[in-house]
Amino acid sequence: MSSTSRLSRSPLRGVKKVKIMQCKVTLPDGSDYTLNVEKRAKGQVLFDKVCDHLNLLEKDYFGITHRDVENQKCSFCVTAGPWNFAFNVKFYPPDPSQLTEDITRYYLCLQLRDDVVSGRLPCSFATHTVLGSYTVQSELGDYDPEELGSDYISELRFAPNQTKELEEKVMELHKTYKGMTPAEAEMHFLENAKKLSMYGVDLHHAKDSEGVEIMLGVCASGLLIYRDRLRINRFAWPKILKISYKRNNFYIKIRPGEVRKLPSCIHIRPPPLRALTPLISRVIH
Repeated sequence: MSSTSRLSRSPLRGVKKVKIMQCKVTLPDGSDYTLNVEKRAKGQVLFDKVCDHLNLLEKDYFGITHRDVENQKCSFCVTAGPWNFAFNVKFYPPDPSQLTEDITRYYLCLQLRDDVVSGRLPCSFATHTVLGSYTVQSELGDYDPEELGSDYISELRFAPNQTKELEEKVMELHKTYKGMTPAEAEMHFLENAKKLSMYGVDLHHAKDSEGVEIMLGVCASGLLIYRDRLRINRFAWPKILKISYKRNNFYIKIRPGEVRKLPSCIHIRPPPLRALTPLISRVIH
């Protein structure tokens, strides 16, 4: 038998070599987790591996995101390397006390801390003080003058423009929390954070049907429309009959009799569209 005949009958003929890709995922605490996945694997495989690494059971609130070349957040729209992702909160629970696991509340706290410090979640000075004090209690525990110096929180971040005055107010509150456990501090943090007007709002650049620049917010209560940082309209999920899109235009069908301040057609720039579509689909179904 010729070598050509033997090759044609070989069981290995036509078997494609599996290509393995290395992925780096930035976790909520800022650390990086590196792992390998098959190049053609679905995003769910990567997501499940990260959740297993974090020992996270309440997975539905989280997701894996990637920033494209325009720094727009999208979900698994990666076509070329390097494969760098971030593990983020995807759905902010309206009532964090309903979460079952302490670790879920902890990772939600980490996400919200980053939202506050980055300015994505605007706060007043008083709210920065309260949230900062619970962060200190969660991270450092009870105030102990023998272990902690006079400037013991200077390396922790609470606000985009952190001042000495803010740090002093945070320390004043922190000293009153003796006996509070980290889990209790995190729950108090969440109870205050959920009251903020921009809590859980995922913002996307958009235009209305007249070409005016707006921001489209997606949250648990519905779709929010912002112009010049002011909310000008709100479409509650129960009042929305249908959402469809064509060529980067979203069409919102509202129940008859509902008054709208804006036309029902909203133009979404292409990069946010990839992230917005699954998010809206998940929330309203």
